[in-house]
Formats: sequence, C-alpha cells, structure tokens
Amino acid sequence: MSSSEVPSHSLLLLTPPLHGCFSFQVRSQAPAPPPPPPGSTMTSPALSPDSSSHEGLSSVNSAPACSPTSDSENLSPDELELLAKLEEQNRLLEADSKSMRSMNGSRRNSGSSLVSSSSASSNLSHLEEDTWILWGRIVNEWDEWRKKKEKLLKELIRKGIPHHFRAIVWQLLCSATDMPVKNQYSELLKMSSPCEKLIRRDIARTYPEHEFFKGQDSLGQEVLFNVMKAYSLVDREVGYCQGSAFIVGLLLMQQMPEEEAFCVFVRLMQEYRLRELFKPSMAQLGLCIYQFEYMLQEQLPELNVHFRSQSFLTSMYASSWFLTLFLTTFPLPVATRVFDIFMYEGLEIVFRVGMALLQVNQAELVQLDMEGMSQYFQKVIPHQFDSCPDKLILKAFQVKYNPKKMKR
Repeated sequence: MSSSEVPSHSLLLLTPPLHGCFSFQVRSQAPAPPPPPPGSTMTSPALSPDSSSHEGLSSVNSAPACSPTSDSENLSPDELELLAKLEEQNRLLEADSKSMRSMNGSRRNSGSSLVSSSSASSNLSHLEEDTWILWGRIVNEWDEWRKKKEKLLKELIRKGIPHHFRAIVWQLLCSATDMPVKNQYSELLKMSSPCEKLIRRDIARTYPEHEFFKGQDSLGQEVLFNVMKAYSLVDREVGYCQGSAFIVGLLLMQQMPEEEAFCVFVRLMQEYRLRELFKPSMAQLGLCIYQFEYMLQEQLPELNVHFRSQSFLTSMYASSWFLTLFLTTFPLPVATRVFDIFMYEGLEIVFRVGMALLQVNQAELVQLDMEGMSQYFQKVIPHQFDSCPDKLILKAFQVKYNPKKMKR
C-alpha cells in the first residue's frame, strides 16, 4: 500500500473480522485537528463538513427456561400479563423453529410434526398481532413511555424489539430523530476523505455472507461506504476503523435510510462511549479490558488463574466484544438482541454478556491450553445460544455488576 492510500495517522489494531478470527488491520484517521488552547475543556468534536449449536453442553442446558430476568416485582398485574404473553411468543418461536429443523432433518412422524407446527404457528400469529399493536402504541406514545413506563419499556426491550420496529425504536432510544447533522449528509458525500481507499478495501469484509452486502456493486456496500466516509469527515480525529463498519452495517440492515443510519452512528459515537473506544490512543478500550479483568478476577478466580498460566490475555478474546458489540461474535439474531439492550442500557450489557459466557464455559476452558481456548472462543462459544437468545440474556442479568465500582 502506498503512502498516498493511508493517512499519516495510522496504527495496527488487532481486530477479529468475523466470529473470533483474529487478524491485524490498519487503523486510519484523517489528520487530527490542532490541540485545544491551554486551559480549554475537551469536548466532543464539532460536527463540520455455521457450526453446531452445542446444545449438549451441560453448562448451557442447566440454564433456566428462556425468560430474561428483570425488575418485574414493581410492575402492575396488567404489565406482568403483557410480559407473560411475550414470553409465550418467544417460547412458540423457539418451538416452531425446532419443529421446522426436525422436519427438515427427518420425514418420520411428519404428520404429527405438521400438526404441531401448524398449532404453534396459529397461536404465534395472534401473539405477533398483539406485539405489533403494542409496539405501534409505544412508538406513537414514545415520550409518555420513556417518562412514565420506563421499567416496562426496559423489560420489553430486553425481550427483543420486533424486527419491523427496530429502525425507528433505535432512533428514538438514542434521540437521533431530529439531528442538525442530517442536513449536512448530502454535502459530506460530495467531499473527499483521506480514508476512502481504506474504507473501500474493508467494505467487502464487513458481513461478507449477508445478502445485502454481497457483491462489489451491491447497494449495501455503497451505502455503508457513504456513511463511513461521511463520519470520517465530521470526526477527523477518529477517522475510520473497521470495527465501526459492523455497527453501521447492522443499522442499515434494518432498512434504515443511510442518512438516518449516519445520525444514529454519530449519536452512538458521541453519547455511548464508542468514540472513546475508537480514538487513536484506544485508552477507553484499555479501561474496559481492565474493568473486565477485575470482574473476572473477582467472580471467576479459578478461570482467571488458568488464563494467566496460559498467557491468554483478556484483550485476545474481549477486544472485539467491546469494539463491535458482539456483532463479530454471535450470529445476527443473537447479536441483534444484545444490541437492542445496548441501545437502552449502554456498554454495561457487554460486560454482562462477556462474563456470562465465561461463567457458562468455565469448566471446559480450564481444561484447555492456549491454542485450545482460542479455538473454543472461535468455534464453540458463538453458537451456544443460537436456538434461544433469551437464555443468554437471562444469564447476563444474573451476573453481578456494580456500576459504582466501574466508575472508579
């Protein structure tokens, strides 16, 4: 690569492009702005122009039924009834999915399978209709729900935002529906960014198996390039980093118009600590890794000792969890559920899910050497919760997490 292709402010960053496969990537920033004058306060920059599911693992099977834990004791009877309906919908979805897998795998007892599947689908359709009406009401009465029904809203989000509502609900959650920077987007696309060649190179490696992003001239690759280029122009200190493209790609998959995805990404970078994670110094990532190690040492001391004895560094498996919010770890149906919660509760869910994964797999990990653990993180862990993401969410909220300690 010639010097003209990569701006001078570049560094090597160890990132996992997909499902735990580690590789070195070139990190690029546009030329940084001059430092602030002495005595000034640092602020955000001004905006200017399939493996097996491994269900046989005893530690996973010992999980309670699919039902995220919650602060439900303060909810009214009507609200508890609503949550029960949503749990039933999740149960039927799982049963329907398992029935279809059984039918595809074997034609024996096909008659009973079809009856079971039809019955589950019929019940599911009524629950789906109720869910559609509910989330339509939430969107239309958003301010009231945020102010007066916050606990119920949190519970509903933990159980998963329906696919068709994700685009608008994510925008509402991060207050990105009316941002002035949206009006700058079309002008930004007319400008040139020093990160363009690097962005073009990396686009093909972002969700390479997803239909929306397949092909060099696909609509997905083009709009993803546009959003990443625009952001590299409004935040020249951060510029572009490959991990961020997975986040933007997920936004675009929700059929979110590119200018709206751009606004959401700007908000996430500014208000959800993501910008600090992607800064050239990556000091925030180092802090997150340090905090996660503290939780590991406190809650899983035996596993922590084993990791140290094998020189298996936390950054080797957890960096991608923070940089891509598990989007390069789990299949999309599971990763999107985690992202739903991130949009409402922030980075805390990354700590919780990460620790839950270690708790579930501690017995197996302590038996492995460094190479074995690397393979386990890449091939086993990503697919343990394919059939029921609710089990993962449940375990995540059983993890001990002290926000006060994390702020020290």
